Amino acid sequence: MWVRRTGEVKRRFLAIGAVSAVILLLLGMRVPCFAKSNTDGKKSTWHSIEFGIVKFNDKAPNSWNIYHGEKRGLLLVRLWKRYLFVDVAEEEVYDIDPRVITVEGDAVEWSLADVPDKPIETPEFKERNVGMVDRIQFRLGKTGHMLELQIPMGPTGKPLY
Repeated sequence: MWVRRTGEVKRRFLAIGAVSAVILLLLGMRVPCFAKSNTDGKKSTWHSIEFGIVKFNDKAPNSWNIYHGEKRGLLLVRLWKRYLFVDVAEEEVYDIDPRVITVEGDAVEWSLADVPDKPIETPEFKERNVGMVDRIQFRLGKTGHMLELQIPMGPTGKPLY
């Protein structure tokens, strides 16, 4: 019959707890490294969103497109010759220099490292799920133009991209 001493059991639990804490600490330190890997200057491919809609002051612009990257909620919008990077979660919009974007058919290549430090002022930023469409509206500047993006949603309520 095996009899364990109470002190021996406590030491084992403490050792297991310490090892678990070290592992969790190391994993926690790795997470920022993964986030940093997206901004390391490597260009990634952004694909066009099928059936997306853009409205500029309640009218369709002559030339536009919406692109999505690997992460949900990060969009690249082309209006005429201008590119806007939209971070839906942070409710921020950035003006992107078109010279850093490479167009390849329906896709573009661009790096998150090229995001400017200061976003465009967007005092009226609204995101709303309206059934099969996620509608994102924002104003460019205090008294500027309104931009509306309509992203198609799947039956599960998640974007189709």
